[in-house]
Amino acid sequence: MIRTISQDRPMLVFLILGLLSLFLPVGMVEEAGFGWTNDLSALSLAVIGLVIAVFYMLTRPTGRVGALVVIAGVIIAAAAPLALIEANTVHSFSAYGLWLFVIGLGFYAWRAMEHMSGQVKDSKLLSLVVPALFGMWLLYIWQVVTTGFKVPSVLLPSPDLIGLAFMANLDILAGDFYQTFVKSVLSGFAFGCGSGFLVAILVDKIPFMQRGLLPLGSLVSAIPIVGIAPIMVMWFGFDWQSKAAVIVVMTFFPMLVNTLAGLEATSHLEKDLMRSYAASYFQTLFFVRLPNALPFIFNALKINSTLALIGAIVAEFFGTPIVGMGFRISTEVGRMNVDIVWATIAVAAVAGSLFYGILAIIERSLTFWHPSYRSSRS
Repeated sequence: MIRTISQDRPMLVFLILGLLSLFLPVGMVEEAGFGWTNDLSALSLAVIGLVIAVFYMLTRPTGRVGALVVIAGVIIAAAAPLALIEANTVHSFSAYGLWLFVIGLGFYAWRAMEHMSGQVKDSKLLSLVVPALFGMWLLYIWQVVTTGFKVPSVLLPSPDLIGLAFMANLDILAGDFYQTFVKSVLSGFAFGCGSGFLVAILVDKIPFMQRGLLPLGSLVSAIPIVGIAPIMVMWFGFDWQSKAAVIVVMTFFPMLVNTLAGLEATSHLEKDLMRSYAASYFQTLFFVRLPNALPFIFNALKINSTLALIGAIVAEFFGTPIVGMGFRISTEVGRMNVDIVWATIAVAAVAGSLFYGILAIIERSLTFWHPSYRSSRS
């Protein structure tokens, strides 16, 4: 039995730190000093989490049963520090037993994600659970540290305060999202990537243009966004058109370079085969070269999906109607409403991640035949 327990090092570390923390101060019992707390609910949750950890190490359940056991143990054990913090019995560094228990929880969560990663091949659902569990763990640490150490909300608000700000300002955030993402980002992304793709085809067809356009494109891409944005606001006004123009400038060159690299990736053997069929330039382009260039094109699209959102938000700092993510961030920082600022950042992060994920799904559906995709699945 001892040998079985010792083989699982992350869980063993959690057990040692968890049991040790039961004998150390974790919260205020009386005004006179600190001790293990008189909150029986928190104590019960901590003990149940330790018992589940011991059960997991002794029985070694596999498959989905083991995944449910280890996740349940993590959730129950993680609820103990939150119960203490919500009861206002934790006073920063004095409750060092609590922080020792939280460190042990890190090893518990590590073991849970390790177990889930081993089950990814058997279930597509588990492949989504692993990154979700990691994200939830980061939010949990954020919540515990900010509330346990009583970090001022002006410096760093806790996730629950950000969530409350999100729900209280849902209409405002929805309007900002529509102005920045739907109007500016999508239009600028479409124009920038589309023009970069068409110019790449033109440059490939007319070789002398490559010597003139590529140095000029690299020069434009090196201009900082803080230098472009005010000029575009003067040219196109304060509405979404100026932000879309900034995004076009930012996304044009990555699409141009990646498309040209993809078109050059076609081997001479494939080109000679098409010549033997008496294929024209455009037949070779559409049936051989562009399909081979799809991984490069989607690489540019994914890069530009993040550049477009960053460019739109930064461009709104230099002039915009009274709506937009960049406008909301700049104005609410001045008002010291940092929770609304973080709620806006959360909306931008989720929107950017979903945009990137949609492009990755489309890429996988269109390039499933490509050798790079086949090798990644083997």
